[in-house]
Amino acid sequence: QVQLVESGGGLVQAGGSLRLSCVVSGRTFSSYAVGWFRQAPSKEREFVAAFRWSGTERSYGDSVKGRCTISSDNAKNTVYLQMNSLKPEDTAVYYCAVTAATRPLPSATMYDYWGQGTQVTVSS
Repeated sequence: QVQLVESGGGLVQAGGSLRLSCVVSGRTFSSYAVGWFRQAPSKEREFVAAFRWSGTERSYGDSVKGRCTISSDNAKNTVYLQMNSLKPEDTAVYYCAVTAATRPLPSATMYDYWGQGTQVTVSS
């Protein structure tokens, strides 16, 4: 089993920044990818960013490209999502997820384990 715990969400004004964290623990795969997704009320889960653990390949959703950066601290088994220039439409619950696939996939259905999520609210 893989456990994922997100933190770092909160209330921020438009134009501000937040850094979300996701601690990955448990029995992870020998090679895997970690993704961030978000879901706003009455909307489908949306891809935000993903990368292959211990790799260099990264991918970003169109709505956040240029404003978000995904990174990791291997010593802490933690994945970060730095979000800048936040907009009210970024308001959502943000989830991190792990997939055994070796590519940073944008499809939520390809991810096997999910955290509980952290709420991000951007005020105008």
